[in-house]
Amino acid sequence: MIPDDHHDTRPVEEACNPENSEKEPAAHVVLYQPEIPQNTGNIGRTCVAVGAKLWIVRPAAFQLDDARLRRAGLDYWVHLERGDAVNWDDLVAQLHPRRMFFLSRFAKRTIWEAEFRRGDVLVFGRETSGLPASILDPDDPRALRLPTSKHVRSLNLATTAGIVLYEHQRQTGGHAAKR
Repeated sequence: MIPDDHHDTRPVEEACNPENSEKEPAAHVVLYQPEIPQNTGNIGRTCVAVGAKLWIVRPAAFQLDDARLRRAGLDYWVHLERGDAVNWDDLVAQLHPRRMFFLSRFAKRTIWEAEFRRGDVLVFGRETSGLPASILDPDDPRALRLPTSKHVRSLNLATTAGIVLYEHQRQTGGHAAKR
């Protein structure tokens, strides 16, 4: 898990202020070693819709030129701002000092308890196994979940990312909230 001292957000808050920087994405969506290209394509399309940047932490279980990925992302993929990381440490180095939130069905807090800000990093795990214990501490206040009934283990990754991104937009008054 990343210690809290890695998340002093004062410089990022200034850079993320729309008056100071138009270049900062509304949010950073991280897919940790994604396995299903259609999910990644759909999440990429949602990122384009809200002005978020999509990050892929390698290895992915598919090539980024996969036809299923392109089909799910439709013609929006060319508008996607995308970043790559060869591994978790590389991602952390690239996104430091931005605030990170870790999405997991095991988290104690729900997304409704989070106070999102522009430029936040939203980290999602593998479709089959989620985030590894080396990244996720379910008790960390940055670990968040979507509330679901006891009859549902989890939601589809693209659905979850969409819900979280639009809650982020709602709270931050982001690109999608202004339409």
